[in-house]
Amino acid sequence: MNQEEFERILDLVIANLNTELASNGIFTSAKVFEHRVRQVIVSFVGEHGIAVDFNPHPHVFPDIAVEKFGVEVKFTLHDTWRSVANSIVESTRNNAIVFIYVVFGKMGGIPEVKWARYDESVIHVRTTHVPRFEVEINPKRSLFKEMGVAYNVFSQLSVEEKMEHIRKYARSRLKPGERLWWLEDKPESEHSLPLEVRLYTSLSHEEKRRLRAEAAILSPKVVSPSRTKNKYDDAVLYILTYHGVICHQARDLFSAGSVALRSNEERGGIYIQRALQDIEREMYDAAMRLEDALFVEYWGAIYPANERIKIWLRMADLYAQGWIPSQVLFQNLVTY
Repeated sequence: MNQEEFERILDLVIANLNTELASNGIFTSAKVFEHRVRQVIVSFVGEHGIAVDFNPHPHVFPDIAVEKFGVEVKFTLHDTWRSVANSIVESTRNNAIVFIYVVFGKMGGIPEVKWARYDESVIHVRTTHVPRFEVEINPKRSLFKEMGVAYNVFSQLSVEEKMEHIRKYARSRLKPGERLWWLEDKPESEHSLPLEVRLYTSLSHEEKRRLRAEAAILSPKVVSPSRTKNKYDDAVLYILTYHGVICHQARDLFSAGSVALRSNEERGGIYIQRALQDIEREMYDAAMRLEDALFVEYWGAIYPANERIKIWLRMADLYAQGWIPSQVLFQNLVTY
C-alpha cells in the first residue's frame, strides 16, 4: 500500500466516523474513540490482508500502526482542533512507522472527525512533564517551517540537538520583558512549565483575574486563616508551573486590599471572602473548563465539571475559620 492509497482509506475512515456521530451522538471518552478508530481502520485495511494490533503498548507513538503508516488519535470534548501531542523526544516511537497521521475527534461545538498529516499539524512546543508538541487541524502555521527543519529530519536528531532547535524557537517568540525559562538538554522535569516566564505584576487586569480564579479553584486551602502556613503554596506553584508566571507576594493574589476591596473600597470584613466573591464568575468558569488532569493533581480525583463547585465548597468549608464559604459563595450559581 502506498501513501496515496492509505490517505484514501483515511478519507473513508473519517466519513464512516462522522456518519456514526450524526447517527449515534458523540463519543464520550478518548479511550472509546481510539478503540472505534482502530476498529474502523481494520474494517478497511483488513481486505488488504493487513493486521492491526488492538493491544499495543499504552505509551507507544503513534497509537495505531498499519504497516509503515501510523495514526495518532487525538480527542477532546471541547470545541477546539488543538491538542497537546507526543514528547519531542519520541522515546517510545514505533521505528517501523514512516508516515504519521492525526485522526482528531472534536466533540465540542459541532462534533466532527478529521485527519491530517502529522508533520503539517504540529504548530508549537510546550513543556508538560517534558517538552511536547501541540497539534492543530488545518493550522495557519507550521512549527517545523518556523524552525527551518523538516519533521523527518528533526525526529532523527539527538535530544541535545532537538533542544537547540526548541530553545531557538522559544527565544524567537519572546515579547519585551519576557525571559526564556531554562531548558536542559535532557529535560527530565516532573513539572508542567511553559517556555516563557512573566511577572504577575506585569499581567493585564483580565489575566490576573483569570489566573487567580484558576488557582483558587484548584487550591481551596487559600480560604484558610491568615496565619496558616503554606496556605498559598499550591496556588502560587500552579500559576508558576502551568502558566510560567512568578508571583513574589502571594498575598497579592487574594488577601491584599487591592483585590479584596476592588468592588467596594469600604474596609473591614474577611478579605479572602471578599476577594473570592469578586471573582466568583471566573472561578465558576475555571471549574467548568480546566482539564481533568489538573483536578487529579490538586484534588486527588476526577469530578464531573458540574459537580466541581459543590466539591470545592465542601473542601473550603473544612479549611475556613470564622466564615463558611458555602453560605456566602456561588449562591446564585450552585443549586443544591
